[in-house]
Amino acid sequence: MQFPVSDAAPDFVRPVSQACTQAQFRTPEFEFWCREIREPFRFHRKLWEYCYLLQALSTRGMMAPGRRGLGFGVGKEMTVAVLAARGVRVTATDLDLAAAGPEWVDTGQHAAGVADLNDKWICPTDLFAKLVDFRVEDMNAISRDLEDYDFAWSLCAFEHLGSLENGLNFVKNSLRCIRPGGILVHTTEFNISSDDATLDTGPAVLFRKRDFLQLAEDLAKDGHHLEMNFNLGGGELDDYIDEAPWNDRRHLRLRLGGFVTTSFGFIIRKAG
Repeated sequence: MQFPVSDAAPDFVRPVSQACTQAQFRTPEFEFWCREIREPFRFHRKLWEYCYLLQALSTRGMMAPGRRGLGFGVGKEMTVAVLAARGVRVTATDLDLAAAGPEWVDTGQHAAGVADLNDKWICPTDLFAKLVDFRVEDMNAISRDLEDYDFAWSLCAFEHLGSLENGLNFVKNSLRCIRPGGILVHTTEFNISSDDATLDTGPAVLFRKRDFLQLAEDLAKDGHHLEMNFNLGGGELDDYIDEAPWNDRRHLRLRLGGFVTTSFGFIIRKAG
């Protein structure tokens, strides 16, 4: 195995590829990013994904004027505005409105244009207009002109590409979009109840530990750097499984299709 793997308690100060756990919420860094994205503190895995992305980019020097970032399936993420407010030039992408489907559009999770990405006024309007571009993009067929970015990201998006294979291929293909030494941050679903049976096709799939390890091995063979941590925490909410209809404040683990899942984030530094 050509990459470090740990089962120690995950660190939120300088995160690596790791799962969402309760202890990470009670850190100054997590609470700082909650304030920056203007979201109330709560134990919700989606909030963890926003803060995880921003902390990962911040600690790797990606939040600086002149940096270029590419977001896939951004929906209405406030992270775009946080980046722009720090002088980062962002290309934000999402599915075509006709292809998104009512489950995304009707629940307000789909971005139809750039105006949807600064509705909390996190970034001054003139600066946002200068630094942020929006375009339609299919994550299963990334356009060839999306290249030479300092970093790229997606938050809980690549499990919706139709199959496990499509999702893993997206991660590999997205490396093409960033320069050598650049950073990828992707979060997705992590099946923590089985390393065998899972949801492997459909509108949402669940990746297993073995899928993550195989992906990490493939990436490491090509010279890309990542560190893996599979600790699942020991807090009360790390054992609590949310059931539909979802709880907005106790939502770190949930049951989907008979399996227990949580969020897992990847941080990959491109070779070179």
